Amino acid sequence: MDNFKIIYKILFTLERSMDLEKFNPDSISPEALKISDERWNKYMEMLLDAGYIKGVKIQKYVAGGTSVDIDDIRITLKGLEYLSENSIMQRLYKAAKGITELVP
Repeated sequence: MDNFKIIYKILFTLERSMDLEKFNPDSISPEALKISDERWNKYMEMLLDAGYIKGVKIQKYVAGGTSVDIDDIRITLKGLEYLSENSIMQRLYKAAKGITELVP
């Protein structure tokens, strides 16, 4: 799966969970996304560093391992803006693709 599709899926799931009292972290687990634990850890770190999510605790160990706690994860305003911009771009892309298929 494409990196940006997974990032979009994580943010989309977090946005949809805003109406829930408690978020189910299993919905964005490495298993649910069909990616490795290492890749998932890196996505969480990137999303946190970019300001798209908050409430994530990342701990790196001297031996090289990483622990990521997402019990309090939530999307930020910046994350919502990312979803909005990418949703608009997806629609424009699909419309442009449809036009190019019609015009020889």
